Amino acid sequence: MFKKIAIVATLSVLAGSAFAADEPKWYAGADVGTTKWDQHGAHENGVGAFLGYRINDTFALEGSARRLGEFASGANFSETVDQLSISGLASVPMGNGFKAFGRLGVNNMRISTESTGYPDGHRSKLFALYGAGVSYDFTPTVTGRVEVQKPSSNTTSISTGVAFKF
Repeated sequence: MFKKIAIVATLSVLAGSAFAADEPKWYAGADVGTTKWDQHGAHENGVGAFLGYRINDTFALEGSARRLGEFASGANFSETVDQLSISGLASVPMGNGFKAFGRLGVNNMRISTESTGYPDGHRSKLFALYGAGVSYDFTPTVTGRVEVQKPSSNTTSISTGVAFKF
């Protein structure tokens, strides 16, 4: 009888520890969105990819690369804006798989200029990056999110994306 109780207790502990395993720490994803650049008064579509590491249930570090858009001013001038960023995310559970999160970091915006009759140019500048959003866990490994970011004082980006935890 003692052997049976010991076996059942051991199996219960092992099964419980299997269900208590930590969620994956790493995640990667992609997003699409629109960016408004006040300088041009236009909205342009963009795409991005990101890679993150969850430190704990509340904090994560994330790096991303985005094409914020291609802004044209007339037929002879256009600017392409790309963003590389690293930021910290803090999240708060809202229940039923939803979380609200905030972002604070730094990003490098690279602006490539093409112009008829003038040499093409590139310039880069560092800016503070901040934003806020909401995420929803569709499954334990798939999360959707919607976010608003301010990559610079005259730029606002709204995106929706999906992340895969691994």
